[in-house]
Amino acid sequence: MDTQTKLGDLGLFDARVPRYTSYPTAPHFNRGVGGHHFASWIREIPEGAEISLYVHVPFCRRLCWFCACRTQGTQSDAPVAAYLETLKTEIAMLGRILPDGVRLSRLHWGGGTPTLLTPAMMTELAAAIRAIAPFTEATEFSVEIDPNEIDGPRLDALAAAGMNRASIGVQDFDEDIQKTIGRRQGYDITRQAVEAIRARGVQSLNADILYGLPHQSRARITESVQKLLSLAPDRVALYGYAHVPWMAKRQQLIPSDALPTPQERLALFETARRLFLWDGYDEIGIDHFALPSDGLSVARRAGQLRRNFQGYTDDTAEVLIGIGASAISRFPQGYAQNAPATGAHTAAIREGRFSTARGHVFAGEDRLRARLIEMLMCDFRVDAAAITRDFAIPPETLRAMLAEVDRAFAGHLELDPGGLSIPPEARPLTRMVARRLDAYEMNAEGHSPAI
Repeated sequence: MDTQTKLGDLGLFDARVPRYTSYPTAPHFNRGVGGHHFASWIREIPEGAEISLYVHVPFCRRLCWFCACRTQGTQSDAPVAAYLETLKTEIAMLGRILPDGVRLSRLHWGGGTPTLLTPAMMTELAAAIRAIAPFTEATEFSVEIDPNEIDGPRLDALAAAGMNRASIGVQDFDEDIQKTIGRRQGYDITRQAVEAIRARGVQSLNADILYGLPHQSRARITESVQKLLSLAPDRVALYGYAHVPWMAKRQQLIPSDALPTPQERLALFETARRLFLWDGYDEIGIDHFALPSDGLSVARRAGQLRRNFQGYTDDTAEVLIGIGASAISRFPQGYAQNAPATGAHTAAIREGRFSTARGHVFAGEDRLRARLIEMLMCDFRVDAAAITRDFAIPPETLRAMLAEVDRAFAGHLELDPGGLSIPPEARPLTRMVARRLDAYEMNAEGHSPAI
């Protein structure tokens, strides 16, 4: 029996499971968490701690059909300027309750399209952030950059603000596929953006590319990956396109009959994966690749790879604060998400209160199960000794838990006294294996295909 047949027998091609960028996952957040939780958790950050900050800019000049993110289109700078004022007020509110000496480990601007901010707006936003939490000598400041929405003055402003990592969404370079998903972005304009970024001393580059897109074939994804490799990104996220038109209405513009089958999706992923490995990239978790010198590779080798809402990270800060509409914060106590709608978020900030609309307070086995799932997602192995050291779980209870997971996959995993491992041939099952450690009910329609 070949590997694909074995994976199919285990349900890989039918399953829809979480991506596990958090645990519990966002659908399990509830309205019992509000602004008072957020403020209390902020005040409990230790003095002098290093934290991470995420700033969400939800605006785009054009709405790509494939995207399921919470964004809104605008052809004018007026709503962006108004939103910037809200961000600055929110940042100042945060600064008033941050403990003394807090500094930034990571700063990330995402969206949407943060690069539609004007140079002056970028400078103002960066100054507002630095006023409440200065950088360290090793702070990583990354920005999601749309090659169609960037120019020299904006790159100059970002470089002057301290950006030292840029992230570019590629998706696919094939013109037919770009037309079908509503994302026109040629190779030349992408290359020019990369060259302009590096010309300003920003040498660290991330890139996102998708598999599972309509009309995608192994030949087409090979060509796109080879073009991407010519740009020599430091790390790459190879994400599977999730077609959820019942949730993201704009995806109704994408013909579902042009999508690859689950078996074809696996072939597309494996084709791209082999190309990255052949070009000297290290495999990071289930869907990232990085040069051996990149921080993700270093963290993986050291056993310090982590996972958060941006995917895989080498950031070890215990607190991640989300600024802006729909942004999610992570604390040792739980999660807090801002109001998703820009209007509701803005109204709360104007009233002088944080817009936290929902979240989750950790209880019971949440932290334990979160770490078990993170170990699988990052290292493909649960280290039993580390778990029993860090959590109040008897070794025999942990062994029983892992044995139950092992039985569910009919001998395709490796269970030994040291823990539970997912061998290379079974790694497409990783999110399904993680699901076995998830104690919460799940609505499959709200999640992406397992492959």
